[in-house]
Amino acid sequence: MLESLHVKNLALIDETEIVFGKGLNILSGETGAGKSILLGALHLALGGRVAKEMLRDESADAVVEAVFSVRDERQRKLLEEMDLPIYEDEVILSRRITESRTVARINGETVPAAKLKQAGSVLLDIYGQQEHQSLTQKKKHMERVDTYAKLEIEPARERVREAFAAERARELSFLEHETEEIEAAGLSVGEDETLEREYRRQSNGKKILEAVSGAYQQTGGMDGASDQIGRAIRALSGVEHYDDRLAGFMSMLTDIDGLLNDLNRELFEYQESEAFDARAFAETETRLDEINRLKEKYSNSIEEILAACETKRQRMEQLSSYDSYVAELKAETARLEERLKEACGQLSDVRKKYASRLVRTVEAALRDLNFLDVSFDMQFDQLDHYTSNGTDDGEFMISTNPGEPLKPLRNIASGGEMSRIMLAMKTVLAENDAIDTLIFDEIDSGISGRTAQAVSEKLSVVARDHQVVCITHLPQIAAMADRHFLIEKQVEGGATVSRISLLSREGSIRELARMLGGTEITEKVLENAEEMKNLADNKKRK
Repeated sequence: MLESLHVKNLALIDETEIVFGKGLNILSGETGAGKSILLGALHLALGGRVAKEMLRDESADAVVEAVFSVRDERQRKLLEEMDLPIYEDEVILSRRITESRTVARINGETVPAAKLKQAGSVLLDIYGQQEHQSLTQKKKHMERVDTYAKLEIEPARERVREAFAAERARELSFLEHETEEIEAAGLSVGEDETLEREYRRQSNGKKILEAVSGAYQQTGGMDGASDQIGRAIRALSGVEHYDDRLAGFMSMLTDIDGLLNDLNRELFEYQESEAFDARAFAETETRLDEINRLKEKYSNSIEEILAACETKRQRMEQLSSYDSYVAELKAETARLEERLKEACGQLSDVRKKYASRLVRTVEAALRDLNFLDVSFDMQFDQLDHYTSNGTDDGEFMISTNPGEPLKPLRNIASGGEMSRIMLAMKTVLAENDAIDTLIFDEIDSGISGRTAQAVSEKLSVVARDHQVVCITHLPQIAAMADRHFLIEKQVEGGATVSRISLLSREGSIRELARMLGGTEITEKVLENAEEMKNLADNKKRK
């Protein structure tokens, strides 16, 4: 469970701490008050990307610290498997951000940011716009079925992986013939030179970005070249008409100012677009290793390796034993393929069994969320090739109106419908997950009225067994809060800051009145807000 979040010197927040509780934790406030900053802070604590612009005061460090209590045995086991320490049932994830670097820690021990992400994947689940969009990606649908069926599906997947690996191993015996080893590498002339240049760029990525950042600070930063040129232009602006040479100086300075602005923009865009991609770097490094291995084995250049391959292929065709050798291997491959086919069939049977259960349960949850005539299903197709994850190609299908045929879920355009579908999915999958904390942002996108009431009731049900943190602008959802936090933007000492406070019941009712009535809170609006809160309390007691 997320116990608390401490944030210091981040955007509109000078320093604040939120102590969360069990059940449904609601965060509300006017637009622009800083609700998204808190979610961004949590992302930082979980290893998310840091934008230096988030520093409120560049001369001071920004700090984000999330404290979790871990009592669930499944969570403890997963964290221990990741070699993450748990002290006195607590895990503390923290991030300190300075102008030049960031430091990530778990329980005070310095770790890579990737380790924070790894821990976060076990401790909580954040639903936001990115998660919303994942439902439009067909490849993600099978992952959700596998998550739902994980206890039974893992042994079936392991059998497929083993059979797939055996067939791949038998394929590799073909590659003992040197020609096929070279052809499998798919070499192209000049590829090694291109990869070496890319490798140098990637391996020096940090140095490059530090240099670009330094250049940007010198040219576009505070008191940088752009500021200096601007002062020079202002100095001459009042006297250039007295002397043609001064007008010439002014023209040159104006040109320089334009060039510097262009340079500053491009340097900034370079910093934003360039980030170290560990996977791309590993792929480049692996590819270079493969090419260098082939060079050591066959020749000194790709051109010579390809020429040697052609010579060897011609020689192999002359060998009388080649056909029988290939026939033997093909027979063995066919046997292994049959074994793989059987394993894939068993995996598919498990998937389809659990997919049937999942869609029925999600369909029921959707009806609770005011999809009164919904039909939800999963369509299974078969890939034309084997993979280590079987041959299934599944996709969720839905119909939201009576008489309409089922259509791919990814074709649904309504943000409100997609939000409710994701909530239904999360509700069902949460029962199988070790994750204790669910965080919802934009779950109320595009909904109102009875639908908003249905969403609030579903969130309350989920919050009985899980901690739920929800950022909302709808009073129907806020009324269900077990703990209600108000985020306000204030001006203090000439600076704008965000303040977060835990509301009493009376304070919560007043905030509901603001959400219902806007800036003018009348007695009638307050009465409506109190009635809404009472109705929510009664609903939770059932």
